Amino acid sequence: MLWWIGNAVLLLIVFPVVVYLLNYVLAAIDRIRAACDEILRRGVILTGHLDNLPENLSTTGQTVEEVAIGAVRYAGSIGRLLG
Repeated sequence: MLWWIGNAVLLLIVFPVVVYLLNYVLAAIDRIRAACDEILRRGVILTGHLDNLPENLSTTGQTVEEVAIGAVRYAGSIGRLLG
């Protein structure tokens, strides 16, 4: 008799709880998988924008040097005016 009660408890209480928790975990896994796929997709797009990076960095370096030269000239002119 106790064997039947144990089987009934297992089928009516434990099994539905296990199925509910499994669905909860699988839904979380699906959300994580979707987020990972989105990160991968955007990462691939980002790498396409990095192809010209060395050229852009050299242009930026030249621009910084030109601005620095201009700033030194401007500061020297202001120094002469104030001095």
